Amino acid sequence: MLFAIYLLPLGDIARRYGVDFHCYADDVQLYLAFPANNTDAVAVLEQCLDAIWSWLAGSWLRLNQSKSEVLLVGRGPMFENFTDSFSPPMINGESLRSVKVTKSLGVFLDSSLTMERQISAVVSAGFFHLRNIKKLCPILPHDSLATLMYAFVSSRIDYCNALYAGLPLKLIHRLQLIQNSAARVVKNVSHFDHITPVLFELHWLPVQWRITFKVLVLVFKALNGLGPNYLRDLLTPYTPARPLRSLHGLLLKVPMMRTKLGERSFSFYAATSWNALPMNVRTSPLFPLLSLL
Repeated sequence: MLFAIYLLPLGDIARRYGVDFHCYADDVQLYLAFPANNTDAVAVLEQCLDAIWSWLAGSWLRLNQSKSEVLLVGRGPMFENFTDSFSPPMINGESLRSVKVTKSLGVFLDSSLTMERQISAVVSAGFFHLRNIKKLCPILPHDSLATLMYAFVSSRIDYCNALYAGLPLKLIHRLQLIQNSAARVVKNVSHFDHITPVLFELHWLPVQWRITFKVLVLVFKALNGLGPNYLRDLLTPYTPARPLRSLHGLLLKVPMMRTKLGERSFSFYAATSWNALPMNVRTSPLFPLLSLL
C-alpha cells in the first residue's frame, strides 16, 4: 500500500499525455486508444514513457525494460497494415519488445482479444489438477473432493470469467467439459450419465451462466455504489422519451454496436443481461437477492 501511494505521481504524468493507466503494486500498465491511421500515437507514448523514466530515476527507482512489453490490439485491414509498419516505442534509447500475447494479472491477452490462449491455459491446468484429484477419490469423502475441486478447478474457471462474456460457444464448451468432468469425479457418476442433474445436485451453475452471473454481480455493485467508478461510468440508466412503466424499472441503456466484438464489451453485455432480469431483482437494494438467481 505504501509503495502504491509512493507511485501516485505516475498517474499525473500519464494524464498529462492523455494516456490511461492501471497500477498494481510494481506493475504499471499504460493504455492508449487511437485509430490505425494516427501516426502521432507512438510519439505521444514515447514522450509519456520518457517522462515516467525521468521521474523514476529521480525517485531512486528503475523501469525494468526486459519485462516491459507492447501489445497492439485491433482488427481489420487497416490494423494489419499498421502492425506491418509499426515500430515499438523506445525508452532510454532501447526499443520495447512488441508481443502478440501478454499476461496481465494472470490472464493471457492476445492482439485480437480472442481469449483462445487464456482458455487453453485454463483447460490445461484444470485437467492437470483434475487427474491428480481423481487419484484421491478412494480415500477422500465427498465433501473433501468438492472442496478440492473448487480450490483447484472451479476457481480457475471462475477467475476473471467476466472477460469470457460473448465468446464463441466452442470456447465456452471447452471450459464446460472441465466442469462436467469435475462434477462426475465428485459424484462418482459414469461418463454416459446426463450431466445436468449432477450439476443441479452440486448447485453448480453451468459455465455460461457463471459468466453472466459474474457480470450481473458487477453491475449490481456498480449501480449500488459497491463497485469501482470506472465500471459505473460504463453503465447508462435508460430514460424513456415519455413517461412509461419502465421509467422506474432501473433499466440500462444498451449501446449500439456494429460488430460481434463490440457486443462483448462490458457496457453492452452488462446492459442486455441486466435488462433481462425480473424487475423485482433489478430494483432490490439487497445484494443477497441476486445470489439466489
